Amino acid sequence: MLTKEELPACPVATTVGLIGNKWKLLILRNLLTGTQRFGVLRKTLPGISQKVLTDNLRQLEDDGILTRTIYPEVPPRVEYSLTDLGNTMRPILKAMESWGLGYQETVRNGDRKK
Repeated sequence: MLTKEELPACPVATTVGLIGNKWKLLILRNLLTGTQRFGVLRKTLPGISQKVLTDNLRQLEDDGILTRTIYPEVPPRVEYSLTDLGNTMRPILKAMESWGLGYQETVRNGDRKK
């Protein structure tokens, strides 16, 4: 989690810094549906490497956006879910989904303005 000194002055920059890459947004999108295991996340994110997924999950966990639960089994089972703080991002992601659907429709209908 960022310290007070590390927080950007701009709140938009703060949000972009936390979720501003493609993989973090897609991880969050997937976790909106509920808890998921590492393997499921990886399968639903075509093109992501194990290292990149691990790094992004760790960053989101460090920032308090998601939680990782490790079950003492052999082999170990690890599950990821949104924290209460992470769930507050739900309206942001829903707004992005809504805007994306509208844009897709505009492009399909050829209504884009130059």
